[in-house]
Amino acid sequence: QVHVVESGGGSVQAGGSLRLSCAASGSILNINTMGWYRLAPGKQRDLVATITSGSSTNYADSVKGRFTVSRDNAKNTVYLQMNSLKPEDTAVYYCKIVTYRNVYWGQGTQVTVSS
Repeated sequence: QVHVVESGGGSVQAGGSLRLSCAASGSILNINTMGWYRLAPGKQRDLVATITSGSSTNYADSVKGRFTVSRDNAKNTVYLQMNSLKPEDTAVYYCKIVTYRNVYWGQGTQVTVSS
Protein backbone atom coordinates (compact mmCIF):
# COMPACT_ATOMS: atom_id res chain seq x y z
CA GLN A 1 0.00 0.00 0.00
CA VAL A 2 1.23 3.49 -0.87
CA HIS A 3 0.79 6.57 1.28
CA VAL A 4 1.27 10.09 -0.03
CA VAL A 5 1.46 12.76 2.65
CA GLU A 6 1.74 16.49 2.10
CA SER A 7 2.84 19.07 4.62
CA GLY A 8 3.83 22.71 4.83
CA GLY A 9 0.63 24.53 4.01
CA GLY A 10 -0.65 27.42 6.06
CA SER A 11 -1.54 31.08 6.07
CA VAL A 12 0.80 33.84 5.01
CA GLN A 13 0.61 37.46 3.97
CA ALA A 14 1.14 38.53 0.40
CA GLY A 15 4.83 38.61 -0.45
CA GLY A 16 5.62 35.82 1.97
CA SER A 17 6.94 32.32 1.38
CA LEU A 18 5.94 28.74 2.10
CA ARG A 19 7.53 25.40 1.35
CA LEU A 20 5.38 22.37 0.65
CA SER A 21 6.63 18.81 0.97
CA CYS A 22 5.12 15.57 -0.29
CA ALA A 23 6.49 12.20 0.71
CA ALA A 24 5.50 8.82 -0.70
CA SER A 25 5.95 5.72 1.38
CA GLY A 26 5.11 2.05 1.07
CA SER A 27 5.41 -0.23 -1.93
CA ILE A 28 6.12 2.42 -4.53
CA LEU A 29 8.54 1.76 -7.37
CA ASN A 30 9.77 3.50 -10.48
CA ILE A 31 8.52 7.01 -9.77
CA ASN A 32 8.51 9.03 -12.96
CA THR A 33 6.91 12.46 -12.70
CA MET A 34 6.14 14.21 -9.42
CA GLY A 35 4.25 17.42 -9.22
CA TRP A 36 1.84 19.85 -7.67
CA TYR A 37 -1.66 20.92 -8.65
CA ARG A 38 -4.02 23.33 -6.96
CA LEU A 39 -7.75 23.77 -6.60
CA ALA A 40 -9.13 27.19 -5.86
CA PRO A 41 -12.79 27.83 -4.96
CA GLY A 42 -14.96 27.88 -8.05
CA LYS A 43 -12.16 26.72 -10.33
CA GLN A 44 -10.87 23.46 -11.74
CA ARG A 45 -7.73 21.74 -10.47
CA ASP A 46 -4.79 23.21 -12.36
CA LEU A 47 -1.18 22.24 -12.79
CA VAL A 48 1.29 24.27 -10.75
CA ALA A 49 4.62 22.54 -11.39
CA THR A 50 6.03 19.15 -12.29
CA ILE A 51 9.45 17.52 -12.27
CA THR A 52 10.45 14.37 -14.11
CA SER A 53 12.84 11.64 -13.01
CA GLY A 54 15.44 13.40 -15.16
CA SER A 55 14.81 16.66 -13.30
CA SER A 56 13.08 18.43 -16.19
CA THR A 57 10.62 20.94 -14.81
CA ASN A 58 7.42 22.52 -16.04
CA TYR A 59 5.58 25.45 -14.48
CA ALA A 60 2.27 27.19 -14.91
CA ASP A 61 2.82 30.65 -16.36
CA SER A 62 1.27 32.23 -13.27
CA VAL A 63 3.98 30.86 -10.97
CA LYS A 64 7.09 31.06 -13.16
CA GLY A 65 9.88 32.93 -11.42
CA ARG A 66 8.18 32.63 -8.02
CA PHE A 67 7.82 28.89 -7.39
CA THR A 68 10.50 26.19 -7.56
CA VAL A 69 9.82 22.46 -7.69
CA SER A 70 12.49 19.96 -6.63
CA ARG A 71 12.72 16.33 -5.60
CA ASP A 72 14.77 13.98 -3.46
CA ASN A 73 14.65 10.57 -5.10
CA ALA A 74 16.24 8.82 -2.13
CA LYS A 75 13.36 10.00 0.04
CA ASN A 76 10.60 9.73 -2.60
CA THR A 77 9.82 13.34 -1.79
CA VAL A 78 8.89 16.35 -3.90
CA TYR A 79 9.03 19.95 -2.71
CA LEU A 80 7.47 23.21 -3.80
CA GLN A 81 9.18 26.41 -2.68
CA MET A 82 6.72 29.26 -3.05
CA ASN A 83 8.02 32.83 -2.87
CA SER A 84 6.38 36.19 -3.46
CA LEU A 85 3.00 34.67 -2.74
CA LYS A 86 -0.11 36.45 -3.97
CA PRO A 87 -3.73 36.23 -2.79
CA GLU A 88 -4.59 34.48 -6.05
CA ASP A 89 -2.28 31.62 -5.00
CA THR A 90 -4.83 30.72 -2.32
CA ALA A 91 -5.95 27.14 -2.95
CA VAL A 92 -5.71 23.57 -1.81
CA TYR A 93 -2.45 22.17 -3.15
CA TYR A 94 -2.29 18.52 -4.16
CA CYS A 95 0.74 16.37 -4.77
CA LYS A 96 0.66 13.95 -7.70
CA ILE A 97 3.07 11.05 -8.13
CA VAL A 98 3.20 9.07 -11.35
CA THR A 99 4.86 5.69 -11.58
CA TYR A 100 5.10 3.25 -14.46
CA ARG A 101 1.88 1.58 -13.32
CA ASN A 102 -0.08 3.99 -11.14
CA VAL A 103 -0.96 7.57 -10.28
CA TYR A 104 -1.14 8.63 -6.65
CA TRP A 105 -2.59 11.81 -5.16
CA GLY A 106 -2.07 13.33 -1.76
CA GLN A 107 -4.91 14.50 0.44
CA GLY A 108 -4.22 18.18 -0.19
CA THR A 109 -2.88 20.99 1.94
CA GLN A 110 -4.45 24.44 2.27
CA VAL A 111 -2.47 27.54 1.34
CA THR A 112 -4.07 30.88 2.19
CA VAL A 113 -2.48 34.18 1.19
CA SER A 114 -3.95 37.35 2.63
CA SER A 115 -3.53 40.81 1.16
